[in-house]
Amino acid sequence: MPQWLDFNQLADWVSGAWWAYPLIFLVAAVDAFFPLVPSETVLITGGVLASTGDLQLGLVILAGAAGAVVGDNISYGIGTLVGERTIKRWFRSEKWHSRLEWAEKQLLARGAYIILVARFIPGGRTAVTFSAGYIHAFPWRRFIVYDVVAGFVWATYGALLGYFGGKSFESQPWKGFLVAFAVALAAGFLVEAVRHFLRRRSAAE
Repeated sequence: MPQWLDFNQLADWVSGAWWAYPLIFLVAAVDAFFPLVPSETVLITGGVLASTGDLQLGLVILAGAAGAVVGDNISYGIGTLVGERTIKRWFRSEKWHSRLEWAEKQLLARGAYIILVARFIPGGRTAVTFSAGYIHAFPWRRFIVYDVVAGFVWATYGALLGYFGGKSFESQPWKGFLVAFAVALAAGFLVEAVRHFLRRRSAAE
């Protein structure tokens, strides 16, 4: 495999490093309100490294979940503080306006359910958490309960994908990462397809 993709070298570099957990936390947190950072990739990588003994699986899950919850609540807080008009001024594109409108409708129609589902949709989770903050029908006490559940389910899913993928290719853990990442992409596409179908169906109604 190419030198720049040498996963074993990466594992040696990260092996036992205390800063790996804060890094997972930070990336998961930033991705929640600034969706340009690949938090799933970092989480899966952490799971693969846990399968080789370089990291602790429980701490990888905890760091990812804590980062996700903190990031989601930052989004919620910003939405509450600045309001709908400012959020939609920041996210000016038609694509983002469509996402925000979809998130508003889903929150009002399905409530807690959409918080759990949206955590698995990059971009979708950002729209939902910002929207939850500025629509007054969704109080923080209700939001935080379901967001904590969503964060832990998401982090456990991502880390275990990497962990079992890495276990299946113990001699070449980078293959485990590729398999786990492919599964995560397929799941993401499936969730996105369902979301798109539901949006078209609700628009038709």
